[in-house]
Amino acid sequence: MFRQAWPILLSGLLLLSGCGTETAATGAARPAPRPVPSAQPTALPTPAPTPSPTPPRPTCPDSGASVTVGPVEAALGHRAVVVKLTNCRSTPIALNGYPEIAVLDARRRTMNVKVTRGSSYMALDRGPTRILLHKGQSALAAVSWSNTVEVAEDKISGTYLAITARTTDHPIIWPVDTDLGTTSKLTLTAWGLTFKN
Repeated sequence: MFRQAWPILLSGLLLLSGCGTETAATGAARPAPRPVPSAQPTALPTPAPTPSPTPPRPTCPDSGASVTVGPVEAALGHRAVVVKLTNCRSTPIALNGYPEIAVLDARRRTMNVKVTRGSSYMALDRGPTRILLHKGQSALAAVSWSNTVEVAEDKISGTYLAITARTTDHPIIWPVDTDLGTTSKLTLTAWGLTFKN
């Protein structure tokens, strides 16, 4: 009886072995999962820096009045620049009064800024005096302002000063950062041989 059951048991074991082999083979035939590519960081474009306005090249105009502007001086919320007029020709230049000043924005449009004449925290105005400049001589005037906030309004800041040395001259455009706060006004001194604060 045992001998008769042996072929049946053997055939059953072979059948089970075949099923296991088929399962293993089937499992081996499955493709391996593909790795998910890691997200690469996207490089953001670097914004180009806004170029700062540069002063005009020094020249000697036909009028002989060469105008330059010094750096902004600061003290306790007040600002000032010194405007310098130099005679670069042999013909004397006569001055008696104040330069003409206007504040321009970045597009060189005139801003609504009030210009007064007289003394300020930064500069003492001695008033108009007659000055005769020979070649190489210079006269000075001070432009001052405050960056305080007086009322709840938007702050005003200019980019350029338009300077006319005399009424017969063309204006010179010079880059000056005028952080006017909410005051919207400048104070201007007359031309003088020296500058006193």
